Amino acid sequence: MKEYKTIPAAELRETAYQLYADGKNGLMSMFANDERQLNGNYAIYCLFSVGKSMQVIKAVLKEKGKLEFPSITPKISGAAWYEREIYDMFGLKPVGHPDLRPLALHENWPQGIFPLRKDFNNKTPVPTAKKEFPMAGVEGEGVFQVPVGPIHAGIIEPGHFIFSQAGEDIIRLDAKLFFLHRGIEKAIEGAPIERAFYQVERISGICTVAHSLSYCQAIENIAGVTVPPRAQYLRALVGEMERLYNHVGDIGNLCAGMGFAVGIMAGARLKEDIMRVNEALTGHRFLRGMVVPGGVRLDINDQLSAEIRSMLDKLIPDFNEMIELFRGNDAFLNRVETTGIVPRQAALDLGVVGVGARASGVDVDIRRDFPYGCYSSLKFDVPLYTSGDCAARLWVRVDEVAQTVNLIRQILAKMPQGPLKAAIPAIKPYSSGFGWCESPQGNNIHWLMVGENNTVYRLYARAAAYPNWPALTVAAPGNIIPDFPLINKSYELSYACVDR
Repeated sequence: MKEYKTIPAAELRETAYQLYADGKNGLMSMFANDERQLNGNYAIYCLFSVGKSMQVIKAVLKEKGKLEFPSITPKISGAAWYEREIYDMFGLKPVGHPDLRPLALHENWPQGIFPLRKDFNNKTPVPTAKKEFPMAGVEGEGVFQVPVGPIHAGIIEPGHFIFSQAGEDIIRLDAKLFFLHRGIEKAIEGAPIERAFYQVERISGICTVAHSLSYCQAIENIAGVTVPPRAQYLRALVGEMERLYNHVGDIGNLCAGMGFAVGIMAGARLKEDIMRVNEALTGHRFLRGMVVPGGVRLDINDQLSAEIRSMLDKLIPDFNEMIELFRGNDAFLNRVETTGIVPRQAALDLGVVGVGARASGVDVDIRRDFPYGCYSSLKFDVPLYTSGDCAARLWVRVDEVAQTVNLIRQILAKMPQGPLKAAIPAIKPYSSGFGWCESPQGNNIHWLMVGENNTVYRLYARAAAYPNWPALTVAAPGNIIPDFPLINKSYELSYACVDR
């Protein structure tokens, strides 16, 4: 990646719109950093995918100037959440933003306290505020609102949803998330980069490898460290194992959205088989403890390789049998087809990633588009569907299971010999860089600035769920409330990934 293009904040909109090129290129992430200790400035970074490269704008705000910048949301819809969070966490105001309600901070957080500024001490007690938190809806004759959550019947994290309805049809969905925001990015400030890793690894259980890998690759890219080939293959192995158990389990969970008990149980049983192999491979069902800065912590032997191959041999026929329950089931297909449609243009505008993007005809996969580790040496296809409905998201996962099984077999067959880890040297203070990977939910991006003595100055962790949650507000209208659990599970988004 080339050096950042540094501009005054007043030029952000014009420069971003030029890079965006009316949607030809995509906004991948946007975040802020308090750099007053370094140069007296705040900085806003915008990461764009431009053809086969990534380009970064760094917009600078002087500490003693007006702490605002021109919003890019009016033309780049995917910036809406990013800018709201920047306003919440840093107090940098995006002028012209159409909806500046709080995002990560709720009505109990007092005004004027910005938790990601360097002068905020996270050990200081914060008084509880009692502000209003307006939820958006539709008003008019015959229109009523249905609140759902934030506490749900299942064992899931909290999310508050307001449905505006006329008759049975949903007209609008407004969502309030971030109930369990843990402040991980603030908590690890000043921590040694290798110790901070263990909190990063625990951002989300279902994306353990994805967050670990993105963070470690950010460190390695900044330090100029080349990960040994065997470690690259072992990282890819656990990354694909994470994708496999998530996809198989998510297909079963989608059945829960319509009460299809046979599918639920079949998915849960197959997921369990995979997770038992995960535990044998790493000592942890969620694959913690394998990836570390510089490489991997554990090796694999012939016995473990044989156990993985045996699991795959048993999984495929059972998985195909489960899928046949769906393909010929008219009642099932009637529920998933044309339900929860996200058109291709909406997916592009919002910057949707992963399964949700590929189901809407957006051909994106960061393993192929910006290859990392050993992926340039592996062969795989990226499944693509165009209907953008629950059925398309289901079939993308089904096809990706086959691709993932093939990738795991390739990795085991090509596994080179050699060391497992490279040492992380002393890094020049205030160097920064990105790390990324393709999680089960889509591309996962971390940006790290290293401080003195290899400590964390600032980490920004953008999970795939972050740009995908807003897609639900597009998918829900035109459907009925009983279809929302199905739509939600067709995305199967992580709450924890945004509550970082």
